[in-house]
Amino acid sequence: MPQHNLTIKPATKITGLFFIAFLCIINITNAQHKGKWVTLFGGKSVAQLRGYNMDSFPTAWKVEDGALVTQPDIPNIDLVTKQTYTNFDLILQWKVSKAGNSGVFYNVQETAKQESGNGNSPNWLDNFEMQILDDINFNDKEPKRSAGSLYDLIAPQNKKLKPIGEYNTARLLVNKGHVEHWLNGVKVVEYDLGSTNLNGLISKSKFKENPTFATSTSGHIMFQHHGQKIWLKNIKIKSL
Repeated sequence: MPQHNLTIKPATKITGLFFIAFLCIINITNAQHKGKWVTLFGGKSVAQLRGYNMDSFPTAWKVEDGALVTQPDIPNIDLVTKQTYTNFDLILQWKVSKAGNSGVFYNVQETAKQESGNGNSPNWLDNFEMQILDDINFNDKEPKRSAGSLYDLIAPQNKKLKPIGEYNTARLLVNKGHVEHWLNGVKVVEYDLGSTNLNGLISKSKFKENPTFATSTSGHIMFQHHGQKIWLKNIKIKSL
């Protein structure tokens, strides 16, 4: 009997060591991804994206000439990242058709019902949005709802917008409650989540009647299909 016990203990120790090593490998892998740029869409693969509340990539978007392109004749479905993010640095290029409208949302939880056909995303009243827009031909001329804005809250400053048909480069930085919007190399919006100033702006906006607005602190990134044609390409993200 004593000899039998001696044969079990080393095996148990070895199993424990393998488990610890496995956990170390997972932690090292996660650490390697943090701070590294990851391509969400590089021109071909859509493996990092799916439709809102879907397991698959929607037919409302297609890959054309290296860009993600909305299909206006199909009921709108937004794209979301398969992964969720808290602190991140996102860069992408976008262009729109005449009077085109879209946006990038963050901290999205897929709890709202998709409203295909009316142009509105399911979460547009729940989450902050970096606006994508044709400022010249879209009927709404309010600066705080123009391209690069924090939609309906903060108007962009010192903006240099490319003409229709040319790609704009956008950057969305969210880091420990501090957020920046960049457009074509210029920082156009800056704010702090939960700040007195931002909460005051929310209380005067169209979001004021929604008690759950912007209460999520982590979630998916969502690219809006508003019904018009838009192009997105070179989408990359870095977890911070």
